[in-house]
Amino acid sequence: MTMTTDVAIIGAGPYGLSLAAHLTARNVDVRVLGSPMQFWRTSMPEGMVLKSEGFASNLWHPDGKLTLKDYCLERGLRYQDSGMPIPLQTFCDYGVAFQRRFVPMLDERPVSLLQRDGHDFVLRLADGACVQAARVVIATGIGSFRFTPAELDPIAGALCSHSTQHRHLDQFVGKDVLVVGGGASGVEMAALMSASGARVTVATRQDRIAFCGPPSRRSLLERIQAPESGLGTGWRSLACVMAPMVFYRMPRDFRHLVVRKHLGPAPGWTSRAEVERNVAVLPGARLQQSGIRDGRACVEFALRDGTQRTVEADHVIAATGFRVDMHRLAFISPPIMRQVDLADETPVLSPYFETSVPGLFTIGVTAANSFGPLLRFAYGAGFASRRLSRHLIQAAIRSVVPADRERIAA
Repeated sequence: MTMTTDVAIIGAGPYGLSLAAHLTARNVDVRVLGSPMQFWRTSMPEGMVLKSEGFASNLWHPDGKLTLKDYCLERGLRYQDSGMPIPLQTFCDYGVAFQRRFVPMLDERPVSLLQRDGHDFVLRLADGACVQAARVVIATGIGSFRFTPAELDPIAGALCSHSTQHRHLDQFVGKDVLVVGGGASGVEMAALMSASGARVTVATRQDRIAFCGPPSRRSLLERIQAPESGLGTGWRSLACVMAPMVFYRMPRDFRHLVVRKHLGPAPGWTSRAEVERNVAVLPGARLQQSGIRDGRACVEFALRDGTQRTVEADHVIAATGFRVDMHRLAFISPPIMRQVDLADETPVLSPYFETSVPGLFTIGVTAANSFGPLLRFAYGAGFASRRLSRHLIQAAIRSVVPADRERIAA
């Protein structure tokens, strides 16, 4: 059985759901494929809070309906635009509620293969069913791009795992755990494990853990010197939010450098007290090699002072982030993949998120090298859904019969 649609969206996180809400509001025929908020619900630890402020943690409807604030007010949950950490569970529940209200046509069957059939695309689902679409948007998020350094390969498996592989942390109670990485995911996971009874060491390449500052009243001068935006404080972050199309027109090497360097590892302030009280921190530590000794993991680091340090642990968490590589999206068929122009393994995109394959678009982290650091964060779903939906709506209007053209344009 083959179902047809004008737009198929692969992925049902903040980007996929926000885009779908924009398209369905204009009567575009769209099918969203994926489990709602899957990465957030399955690949982040229980008890975590968001680093983003409440005002920067919305999903996006074209009429501004059901913001996170609206959701919390409806359910009697505490909320502030800024200064009050948002529990991960609240954000996940909010995303699912947004999906049920505005994207009811969601199909949770995963896509196993994306192929081309003439001018259209065919998406084969895990159960063998097919969806035929004129246009396809890839909005799969970061889950496919997790990165673990090769130095940890000798202990990979039972003794070493990526931070995204753990939703529940009770398995680490009473254990010695080494977290490699001083960014938000690693440090906040370390704090949660420590609070639940694990003995945790964090190894970071930085000279210190650069915690974000707690909320505070800021003077007018401070707000001028470092204005607040959905990506935090500072003029650079504000520019990323306000001018992604200016960023798009910058030279490629400059764009890629900014995406790599701006907004580096910075754990939220809520984990600081537990880490400073109970977590051992190994700063200036560069990973060298790993091995197994008496059934435990042994990881060797070179320190900034020229000495070596070996840390033994019952388990090692690689909180080593993500590296976008389109080849890791295994559902894209080789013939299509060969037609996608890449730069540093990321797609070269048009001003409307279109790849070099006509009709194939990508949003979210895969678009960051084109539109800036904004696209690395959920907050960027607002810009992406507004801009791409306008383009797709016009494409849908051009491709339908006059009667349907009036319905979509209404």
